[in-house]
Amino acid sequence: MTFSSLPELAALASLPTGVRIPPGVTVPLTPRVRALLDTAAMRRLARVSQLGLVSLVYPGAVHTRFEHSLGVYRLALEFLSRLHRDDRFAAAVAEPDAAAFVAAALLHDVGHWPFCHPIEDMGLAELPKHEALMTGLLASGDLAGVLEGMWDLDPARVASFVTGTASDPAGRILASLLSGPIDIDKMDYLARDSLHCGVPYGSHFDQERLLDALCLDEAGGSLAISEKGRTAAELMVFARYVMFSEVYWHHAVRSATAMLQRAIWIVRDRIDPARLVRSDDGGFTAWITAVAAGTAAGPLVDGLFGERRRLFKRAASFDALHQPEIHRLLAGRPYADTAAVSARLAAALSARLGLRLDAASLLVDAPPAEREVEFRLQVRERTPSRAAEGTLRWRRLEDLSPVVRSLAHEQFDDLVKRVRIFAEPTVAEAVAGCPDLERHVLDAAAG
Repeated sequence: MTFSSLPELAALASLPTGVRIPPGVTVPLTPRVRALLDTAAMRRLARVSQLGLVSLVYPGAVHTRFEHSLGVYRLALEFLSRLHRDDRFAAAVAEPDAAAFVAAALLHDVGHWPFCHPIEDMGLAELPKHEALMTGLLASGDLAGVLEGMWDLDPARVASFVTGTASDPAGRILASLLSGPIDIDKMDYLARDSLHCGVPYGSHFDQERLLDALCLDEAGGSLAISEKGRTAAELMVFARYVMFSEVYWHHAVRSATAMLQRAIWIVRDRIDPARLVRSDDGGFTAWITAVAAGTAAGPLVDGLFGERRRLFKRAASFDALHQPEIHRLLAGRPYADTAAVSARLAAALSARLGLRLDAASLLVDAPPAEREVEFRLQVRERTPSRAAEGTLRWRRLEDLSPVVRSLAHEQFDDLVKRVRIFAEPTVAEAVAGCPDLERHVLDAAAG
């Protein structure tokens, strides 16, 4: 089949009307897309920054989740326009499923609250993942009305593509286009974040080549690429690695992240998830400033959102290659453990250095267990044969590319995802100069 009657694909081809977004592309709009964009849930995303704390280091990084959502929606149309030529994709995916995927692409971040990712990394039981919150947001209200009335879609079906809970063949395929090794979300945010941060790293992959290489994997159940897209895929892996290394995990960004996480930890008993998911940047900042006042979180919040930026300074850094024992003991631990390690280390260094340190002035920043650059993707190769088309062979990209294996493990997990010690600026130099700092960190980590 084709998706010829999908009005959004027709609009992509003709672009009679649309909205312009960086870097100078037109996003096609239809009446039912406009209706979704005009809901309160989507308008809130225009007041939620895409990169949050990164703008404290890269001033241009003030673009919004709304802009990103438009970019992801446009890429969803590009993916469908290429994949409908794949016979197995066309046989598995009906037009209503394609429409639900388009809607899911546009709405995939409606459950995203301000500064969501650093808070989610804490793994607090009180806060479900933002993708899970999306199901409730789509179940009733304006979004449900538009999806049911103008799109003729079940909101739960749309949400299942974002949450990854779709269990039917078409649902699994389409969910892999939204969240997978090569997906519309990553493809947009890498280039968009790179543009707004003023760095070249995230845009140095051949998007057009990847689009032309899209196909289904050997089992026909998820996204893969043909061999002509292999180099472009390697470049995308590299782009993601460098963006994490130089932007998302920049040491000053991690300092701000550690400060926000500790402030949230201190006031965690006052978090209302239902309110949080409906807030924007201004509302979140006002809320945390109010609840942190008079607590140990107050100076942390003021340093992030007050009149003068005051980030903690890096006192020490430990990677898995050079300090494997410290990294092993701290990386991937629950946030409660990290907070306890910070308190023990602060007490030990207070006695050793004659300083007044506590768990809010000395922060251990330990990387989460998730592998952000993991890249499992099948590549379809054609082997020579007497037949004109040859025969097909499927191989994993990581088996074909030592570069991908190295970037995902040795480079990123061992060197980029460091354990760092941040301290309040007036004491950071003294902490950094402690002659037996590593021993104290090991002792604190071991408990």
